[in-house]
Amino acid sequence: MEQVDTLVASVRAALAAEGDPERAVQQQRYMKSAMPFRGIGLPQVRRIVRGVLDDPAHRLSSAPAWETTVRRLWDEASYREERYAALTVARHRSAGAWRTPAVVPLLRHLVVTGAWWDLVDETAGDLVAPLLRTYRAEVTPTVLAWAEDEDLWLRRAAILSQLGARAETDTGLLEAVLTANLEGSLHGSEFFVRKAVGWALRDYARTDPDWVRGFLARHDARLSGLSRREASKHL
Repeated sequence: MEQVDTLVASVRAALAAEGDPERAVQQQRYMKSAMPFRGIGLPQVRRIVRGVLDDPAHRLSSAPAWETTVRRLWDEASYREERYAALTVARHRSAGAWRTPAVVPLLRHLVVTGAWWDLVDETAGDLVAPLLRTYRAEVTPTVLAWAEDEDLWLRRAAILSQLGARAETDTGLLEAVLTANLEGSLHGSEFFVRKAVGWALRDYARTDPDWVRGFLARHDARLSGLSRREASKHL
């Protein structure tokens, strides 16, 4: 697709022009990333990509073009900011009509191949979570399956899939994905799982602290200290 080729090239060129090599070294060290950085902060990456997408010459005209752009920026990335750019394209307002349950395979791909908290958490919070709220019946089975998958990062994405839902939170789903990842489960001892469990509970405690207290009481024996501390921050 010529449109996709031009858009991908424009995003890469814009990122290259804004790079800071000294900052790039610090970013790569902090993120423990095998992939190098350009040295651009995430807010700046998002501004750059939005600027490209807002150019009439680069506006995406179809769901296939949008998904191909996301996959090209992601799979062919030479710098980590190109993956941040892919996520910015994925969540751009112009793609709202295309973010339906049909994109679940794409989101799974981003989580499994991203395999680190910066990429997985944005995918979970900004792509999976709103998809779940909009298409609850269709997407809930996927979230439940991810919560018990052997892949650590799919589990983390499932745990974080209701961040920001507030009163729309499905507490039955929340309890199911959390209990599948407590101590004694396949990945319950993993740091990134324990942290996510606590984060999900802390987030929902702002809406229903009594429910969170009840969860902590019901599952006290299987909660790690880290999960409990995180969950209790707003109680």
